[in-house]
Formats: sequence, C-alpha cells, structure tokens
Amino acid sequence: PLPQVCSLAWLISARMAPKSGVEFDVLVVGGGGREHAISVKLRDSEKVRHVFCAPGNGGTASEHSMTNIAIGDSDVDGLVKFAQEKQVALVFVGPEAPLCAGLADACAGAGIPCFGPSKAAAELEASKAFSKVFFEKYGLPTAMFKNFKSGEHDVACKYVEDEYAAGREVVVKASGLAAGKGVLMPTSVEEAKAALNEVMVDKTFGDAGDEVVIEQLLVGEECSCMAFADGQVACMMVPAQDHKRVNDHDEGPNTGGMGAYAP
Repeated sequence: PLPQVCSLAWLISARMAPKSGVEFDVLVVGGGGREHAISVKLRDSEKVRHVFCAPGNGGTASEHSMTNIAIGDSDVDGLVKFAQEKQVALVFVGPEAPLCAGLADACAGAGIPCFGPSKAAAELEASKAFSKVFFEKYGLPTAMFKNFKSGEHDVACKYVEDEYAAGREVVVKASGLAAGKGVLMPTSVEEAKAALNEVMVDKTFGDAGDEVVIEQLLVGEECSCMAFADGQVACMMVPAQDHKRVNDHDEGPNTGGMGAYAP
C-alpha cells in the first residue's frame, strides 16, 4: 500500500548517505503507481541526486530529476548492468516478479545495495501454496487450506463439494504470481467449481495456476501490517487497508488494488 511504501522510501533515503553533502543516484525497478510514489519520495531526499526508473511510466517521465529507462523490470542482467554503469547507490525493487527472478541476489553478487528479499525469501510471495505450507510448518495463524496440483482437478472439485456440504465456504487461489488478480471468491459450490475450472482447466492465469490453493473463507476487515528488516533492525510501517474488489460494497472480482488508506 502507498502509505507504507512512502514511509519506507523516506526511511531508506534517510540512511543512505554516510557523509553529509554526498548525493547519490538511485534505480527504482517497476512501472506502476507504487513505483512512482517511491521514486518521488526518494527523489525528494536531499541525499538523492537523480532517480532512474526501469521501465517507469508516464508519471515518472514528467518528473524532474527522474529518467525512465527502457529496461524491463524482469530483465535481471540488463538491470544489473545499468546499475553498474551508472554506479547507483541503491536499487529499489517494487514488483514481485523481479525479486522472484533473483534480482536482489544478482545485485548482491555485483556488490550493489538492493532493497528487496532474496529469490529464496521471495518464494513466500511467488507461491501461495509454498507460503501456506510454511505457515503450517511453523505454527503461524492461517486459514484452513488444501493445495492441489495440475491433474488433480477432479479431486479438487470433490474437496470443494465436501467443504460446502460441511457448511464451509471457500476461496480459490492460483498459487503463482497473478498481479493480485489470482484470487477468486465464489458464493456457491457451483461458482467454486467453476473457479477451479477457470484456473486449472482454462488456464486463465497461465502457469500461475499450475497449483491451486483452496482456502477457508474468512469474512471481516483486512489490514496489512508490515515490517521492513535488514537482518538486524525491523521497522514497522503504519497499518493500511487495500480496496481489493473492483466494485463498491466489496463486490466484483479481486484486483491488484483499487487504492489504499492508512491512519
């Protein structure tokens, strides 16, 4: 959510310069509104001279002290090469896909400071099935679930039927990255089975649907509480809430986010 990432950008810019009067260039990876907000906050720091955005967007193109770079956000080799050529002080990664592709690891190997988790840690975001098993293994609170792989469509449908017969509603999730749109929220057993067909048979979400998570439906207010850590220090951001459903009154399909607010 934007309130959190803006606070984070300020926090990082506040810690960047080892000596006063030193200015640095920064590379922000991504092309969404989130990356625009991050880029502006970093640019506004007295310690930042210029922000490069890869690939950036129309908003970042109109900002002063900010330049769009024609490098895709998942072009790991191209991003590392550019960061080396420009001798940037920091690579700030917004989207999940570059992290899951190992951008933070590649930057570390090249000696370039990068804000973002390693490829191994990013698996928690890359695979909902992996994260659910991780939560279960370490006793972290999470909704009841069951994972199904390609070829298990009929078994998954039977599981859904049994859940509804027992009075439990479910949510169907494509396990892989789907830009925040891979969660389907059926309102009946028929819709739940149709959702499974959409993910597992029609492959609406492509490879992201190679594995599916069927999860217990939890009804209530949702809040994101995130902390950012460097391995030694953890800094809590303010809690924030996304507007996920495309329509008013929590109706319609899920999106990558229709806005957010925070206290």
